[in-house]
Amino acid sequence: MGLIGGMARTAVVAGTATAVSNRVSRRQANRWAQKDQSAYAQPQHAQPQYAQPQYAQPQYAQPQYAQPQYAQPQYARPAPPPPAPAPPAPTASSGTDDMVKHLRELGKLRDQGILTDEEFATQKARTLAA
Repeated sequence: MGLIGGMARTAVVAGTATAVSNRVSRRQANRWAQKDQSAYAQPQHAQPQYAQPQYAQPQYAQPQYAQPQYAQPQYARPAPPPPAPAPPAPTASSGTDDMVKHLRELGKLRDQGILTDEEFATQKARTLAA
């Protein structure tokens, strides 16, 4: 083997070494990239928190001026709504179904606050008396 054979062998060895070196470099770079990405995905380690020094606030003498005394505003309640007109009393010819229907309507009006308990009792007595 002559000079050319030796040079060819050296070139092959050098080329192989370069290829292996590049592959090792790429593999290492990929590992570092994965470490960096996993570090961003995980919460950072808590840094030690140092207590901030607490300084006393300076005490200044406040002038003692007479403060005007204000009266709290008094609010009046709104006037209650006028009572609703009483529903008409059922006629004597109405049946039991009409009476029950009328009592239910009176109950609804009482529940809505339109009729007071006294008005409800009065209308109920009228309905039952008829």
